Amino acid sequence: MGHRIPEETIEAIRRGVDIVDVIGEYVQLKKQGRNYFGLCPFHGEKTPSFSVSPEKQIFHCFGCGAGGNAFTFLMDIEGIPFVEAAKRLAAKAGIDLSAYELDSRGSDGSRADEAKAMVEAHTLLKRFYHHLLVHTKEGQAALDYLQVRGWTKETIDRFEIGYAPDVPDAAVRLLESRSFPLVLMEKAGLLVKKEDGRYVDRFRNRIMFPIHDHRGETVGFSGRLLGDGQPKYMNSPETPIFRKGTLLYFFHEARVSIRKRQEALLVEGFADVISAVQAGVDYVVATMGTSLTEEQARILRRHAETVTICYDGDSAGTEAAWRAAEQLSAFGCRVKVALLPDGLDPDEYIRTCGADRFAEEIAAARPLMALGGEIAAARPLMAFKMDRLRRGKNLQEEGDRLRYIEEALREISKLSSPVEKDYYMRQLADEFSLSLSALYEQLSRSKPEQPKPQVNDGGKPVRPALTKKLLPAFQNAERLLLAHMMRSRDVAFIVQEQVGGRFNIEEHRALAAYIYAFYEEGHEADPSALMSRLPGELRTLASELSLLLVADDVSDRELADCIRHVLNHPKWLMLKEKEQEKTEAERRKDFLTAARIAKEMIEMKKMLSSS
Repeated sequence: MGHRIPEETIEAIRRGVDIVDVIGEYVQLKKQGRNYFGLCPFHGEKTPSFSVSPEKQIFHCFGCGAGGNAFTFLMDIEGIPFVEAAKRLAAKAGIDLSAYELDSRGSDGSRADEAKAMVEAHTLLKRFYHHLLVHTKEGQAALDYLQVRGWTKETIDRFEIGYAPDVPDAAVRLLESRSFPLVLMEKAGLLVKKEDGRYVDRFRNRIMFPIHDHRGETVGFSGRLLGDGQPKYMNSPETPIFRKGTLLYFFHEARVSIRKRQEALLVEGFADVISAVQAGVDYVVATMGTSLTEEQARILRRHAETVTICYDGDSAGTEAAWRAAEQLSAFGCRVKVALLPDGLDPDEYIRTCGADRFAEEIAAARPLMALGGEIAAARPLMAFKMDRLRRGKNLQEEGDRLRYIEEALREISKLSSPVEKDYYMRQLADEFSLSLSALYEQLSRSKPEQPKPQVNDGGKPVRPALTKKLLPAFQNAERLLLAHMMRSRDVAFIVQEQVGGRFNIEEHRALAAYIYAFYEEGHEADPSALMSRLPGELRTLASELSLLLVADDVSDRELADCIRHVLNHPKWLMLKEKEQEKTEAERRKDFLTAARIAKEMIEMKKMLSSS
């Protein structure tokens, strides 16, 4: 068996998948001209600058510079090594890699092995707990509880809900019998080590909700205690495979519906998701018992234009909805907020008012009467904020009224849409009999707060956007040459003969060397195949240059002009040095030397103008 994937198999994989389909699973793409555009998944942005070329099978972000082909996209977005990316793409292309003894561990094999074992252990226990719930007397009380609250057997099976028995070592004995190291299982969050050195189950006498990552792998659990006691809910701790700030519950299944509708329903709890799905709302996801993180907001924005927040109807739920709405808005989502009456959460509302009513009202976003109160239709974010700002204020009193107007103006100033801004300004003016001009003058003083630097879940800053600046002529010439070289063997050979390695920018020299070698190996022009051979620091440059809007055929005159700029740049630098030497000689009153340098400069300029 081979220990690596042959080059021809990699080429077959690359040609067997469409990069638009691969990236389309992570980014909402829209076709514009020959390419597709969307919001970059590698840095926060509101205006799409992420381009995918089906013709060249590459991607490039003009905002942060990320770029590459289908392999590198998967490696970057999932944080996986090349072999793992190849395996996933091969599966999509229908190519069998079983003949190769592949090691996808990269340079950190032991860590990858541990993660694989942790996932396998979670999967084993998920099936074990589910079996106990639906097929044994031990799980009957838990099953009765779930069915009494309205969950059908089909729903219980779909979510693979289980039951952890009220014994200290059921999981310990099962894992040990399957040769899982107990030390590693403690690290995975499944077991707890006692002071006497014994291992016991972390979850006991609990209804078990498996948690999946976005690929569908089981990576954690949330356990609800059956009966009295504390804590009522216990979640898996943070582990190498489970970071709750980067995951959304049920996203692995909801992703398709979310992308199709271009809308996600965001709730707070596992029970809310399960009840909503049973009610027919399958585009729903939940956070993991914490506030919405930037990474979770970024994931939602990649897949949907609109996010409807439906949190608990109590004060804490309203505050959490405000924070989540702010987070989502910062990433360019169109946000709506639906507040439930009388402090109910979505699960309670469905059980009280019925699944059909919940599904209809959330989908239609119309006001409805329930329990003597009204569920707010999924209203625009600004309308929700203005309602929220009114709470606790007596608008008949001048002080509260002025405070409300100032706070409302501060929020209106954050709106990016001029139409939406004008709509709420007029609403304020009409409600309080104020002149629109006075409000706009006050609005100009209400500067929105500067956004905080974005960080990922690990606290590291995300890839910053690039700032564009005008480039000198020689640099533009080098970029054009490289762009044409990536499109044409003939151009590359001409440049190799006349320029060789004399590009003035080190990064350009390195890319040129790779292009020369690529064609010398007998390959035809293929930017995606070339990028498979480039180191990460050159892929950004290559993807950007490959998407430059240049003519397919370059004229001899244009080619010669670019080559002239590249070769003459060192001479212009030498001329500048001569100018400095002449100035220094004149400062020393060494006029003889200054005159000699001036004569040399005249000759150099003649040579440059004639070349």
